[in-house]
Amino acid sequence: MTDASDEQLVLQPPRPLRIGDAVPSFTARSTAGEISFDDYRGRWLLFFSHPADFTPVCTSEFVSIARAADKFAELDCALLGLSVDSLYSHVAWLKAIEEGFGVTIPFPLIEDPSMAIARAYGMLDATAQDTSTVRASYFIDPDGIIRAMTWYPLEIGRSVDEMLRTIAALQRTAGGDVVAPADWQPGDDLLYPAMPTMSDAHLGGESPTWFCRKRESE
Repeated sequence: MTDASDEQLVLQPPRPLRIGDAVPSFTARSTAGEISFDDYRGRWLLFFSHPADFTPVCTSEFVSIARAADKFAELDCALLGLSVDSLYSHVAWLKAIEEGFGVTIPFPLIEDPSMAIARAYGMLDATAQDTSTVRASYFIDPDGIIRAMTWYPLEIGRSVDEMLRTIAALQRTAGGDVVAPADWQPGDDLLYPAMPTMSDAHLGGESPTWFCRKRESE
């Protein structure tokens, strides 16, 4: 860790994070001032990294995410970005986006020049020299547990619509009484969870698709 970034990690896992893991806490500098991960406890968080400032795909992602910020807010989901670039680069890039695209980035962007946070989250292996391949997203619940994650290569931008759909689906299925089918959108019908025993299976009646029972939206 470097004095310039003032990053302080409470925990560094020995392996890449997986779904169901508690995320490491940290304190770091950002475009909104010093950020502590603990500030986000109690609400959903989309924590995402990008390879580098002033690059075309990353710029398109930040513009799209910023334009959808109200939709994330409606889901009570905070947004938090990160890259290896310095705080000064972040500020200059976000200012250029505002002037060039007419879009203000409303969420903090963390600097990670030492790659300490990226490594703690398993975005990089121990031998990586830069974050040029990192385009990772972590969907974190109010208790600080990873509920989903996605990885995209350097050349392909993420889908903001899919980010929103993922958050909505995670929230809707959090109780464990339903699961979301392929291509589910808020308001669509859901499915009942799988039946683990023969007795449960008989509850499905004579339907040949007893193992895939639809639950109508409320």
